[in-house]
Amino acid sequence: MKRNLLAIAIPALLVAAGANASIEVWNKDGNKVDFYGRVKAANNITDRGQEGEGDDTSARLGMSGQTQITDGITGYGRWEYEAKAGKDNDGEGSHSEVRYAFAGLNFGDFGSFDYGRNDGVLKAITAYTDVLPQFGGDAANNAWHVLTERTKAVATYRNNNFFGLTDDLSFALQYADNGDATKPYSLSKNHLDRYNKQSKEAWGANAQWRIFDTGLTLGGGYAQDSGSENRHSTWATGIKYDNYNLYLGANYFQSKHKNARATFGDSSVNSAFLRDTDIKIRGFELVAQYGIDLEVGRLTPSIAYVQHKVKSSDYSNFHKYGYIWKYRGFNSPEVKYVSVGATYDLNKNFSAIVEYKFNLLDHKDIGAASNTKSPRGKHATKPGTKDVLGVGLIYQF
Repeated sequence: MKRNLLAIAIPALLVAAGANASIEVWNKDGNKVDFYGRVKAANNITDRGQEGEGDDTSARLGMSGQTQITDGITGYGRWEYEAKAGKDNDGEGSHSEVRYAFAGLNFGDFGSFDYGRNDGVLKAITAYTDVLPQFGGDAANNAWHVLTERTKAVATYRNNNFFGLTDDLSFALQYADNGDATKPYSLSKNHLDRYNKQSKEAWGANAQWRIFDTGLTLGGGYAQDSGSENRHSTWATGIKYDNYNLYLGANYFQSKHKNARATFGDSSVNSAFLRDTDIKIRGFELVAQYGIDLEVGRLTPSIAYVQHKVKSSDYSNFHKYGYIWKYRGFNSPEVKYVSVGATYDLNKNFSAIVEYKFNLLDHKDIGAASNTKSPRGKHATKPGTKDVLGVGLIYQF
């Protein structure tokens, strides 16, 4: 990865962007501008009837810049746009969007402050396991949790060296001014900020400790929104090891929706509700990867296990596409799978990816219901429980 000045000042920038290279277009008199981009041509192959199947092609273009204001103060900004080019780009989660748009000031050892559309503060922790070749990111990009995904109108303070005392300790504080996109648990999936303008104020914090020179990093964080009668809160903790070609990551999180009125279904199907009940979503994710240098490029095999569960004491019948799910006092998996895959980096600009997701959901699980699309194909009697093969090519600069 190219270590430019902006990445040193605020290292979360290019990590979040997923860019392994960039083009410097201007660097003069303390002003610097870089452009980066990515084209991903991918397809998720599975029996028809599941969310996320089919073409997953997309393109991203971004810009990061900085300007030296004084010897100790630097201004910076970032913008990134993603265009979805897949054949199913009319579905939820596949709309073209501005991913990032924020600006701020870096005060050296006194930290940095920025405002705009940016990652939620807990994503720094849940991202420990958001490294899979094609899938993953179930906790890091999910509107059921507070400040774990990209969010508009967030003000963020970061300090990456604990006021200059140690490079091993960092922390961040964040406030979302009516920007948090968290919604009640919903199988309709129509809970994202682009669909629903009823966002809430929220706040959160994280802390990370890079444990000396061991390669280990320990992190944790907490966030909640401003609701009183139906408050949402999330806490997350994680640990990762990155050293000697080996990467290990793990995280555990819990979200609580107090007095939730959770919608199961949408306007196109028979909906059911859980009214005025507490819903908990708990999960953990484990991932292991090992990089192998080849004569041409680098191969990184990957294996992961992901499980999230939804718990409530209420009762619900959920009807969708002719199927009926019945829940009473349930503690049911929302996500459960084993992933095996690999990334082959031919060079820093071009990669090939392959990943097979062994879906461990039972057809009676809540996750099977939310994962069900239109029940097409010869095996539609077990919706949302199919394995998925993801393959793709990535060009980035």
